[in-house]
Amino acid sequence: MAILVGLLVAASFGSGDFLGGLASRQGSTLTVLAVAQVVALAGAVIVAFVAGGPLTAGVVWLGAGAGALNVLALGCLYQGLAIGQIGEVAPVAAVVGAVIPVAWALAAGERPAALALVGSVLAVFAGGLISLDRDERRGLRDGRALVLALAAGVGFGTSFILFAEASHHSGFWPVLTGRVAAVVGVGLVFVVAGAPRSLPSPPRWLAVGAGILDVLATALLLVAVRLGLVAVVAPVAALAPAFTVLGAWWFLHERASPVQVVGFGLALVGLVLIATA
Repeated sequence: MAILVGLLVAASFGSGDFLGGLASRQGSTLTVLAVAQVVALAGAVIVAFVAGGPLTAGVVWLGAGAGALNVLALGCLYQGLAIGQIGEVAPVAAVVGAVIPVAWALAAGERPAALALVGSVLAVFAGGLISLDRDERRGLRDGRALVLALAAGVGFGTSFILFAEASHHSGFWPVLTGRVAAVVGVGLVFVVAGAPRSLPSPPRWLAVGAGILDVLATALLLVAVRLGLVAVVAPVAALAPAFTVLGAWWFLHERASPVQVVGFGLALVGLVLIATA
C-alpha cells in the first residue's frame, strides 16, 4: 500500500511541478508561487481539521521547517523550469531530493529487504538517466537551471526528512503548519521583491492547479511514510519527474531521447522490484 501511495505522491508532485513551471514561463515565478501556496494553504486547513489529531510544539516546528524548506525548493524549481528545459531540471531536483532521505533513513537504521533496496537504487538511477536529456534548442544545459535544480533537490530532501519525523499520530497538522510557514515566507519575499500582484488568466489557473496538487501530494506523503519505510517510499516519490516529463512531452512536444526512454524502463523495473519485495 505504501508503494501505491508513494506513486500517487509522485503523480501529484510531478503534475503540480509541470503546471507551476509552465505558469512561470507565462508570468512572474514569485507570483505563481504565491498563488500556488495560498491555494495549498486553503486545502491544508480543510485536510488538517477534518483529520484531527494532537497538535504539539514538536509537530508545529517540524511542519513549519518542512514547509519553509519546501517552498524555497519550489521557488528554485519553478525558476529552473522557467529558464531551462522541463524534462531536464525536474529530474535532477528529484534525484537529489531522493538520495538525501534514503541516506538519512539507512543511517538511522532502516533495513529494507534486499529486493526493495535494489529497486530503490534503480528508481533513483532511472531519474538520473531521465535528467541526461539535452535541450536541442539551446545546445548544452543551462548552468543556472542546474544549480537551481540541485538547490531544489536539497530543499525537497530535507523537507521529506522533517515530515517523516513528525509523529504518526499528529494527523495532518504538519501539512497545515508547513503551508502556514510557506505562505509567510513567500509573502515576505513577495512584498520585498515587489512582485506583480496579479497574473494573466492562463498562468493564474495553472498556479491554482499547482497549489491543489502540492497540498494533495504533501498529505499523501505523510500517509506513505507512515505506512512504509522512508528508504523505500522516497525513491518512489522521486519518480515525480516521470509525470513532469510526460506533461512536457504531451503538451509542449519536447522530444524524448533514447536515454530518457531507458530511464523510464528502469523506473518501471525498480517499481516492480519494490512492490514484490
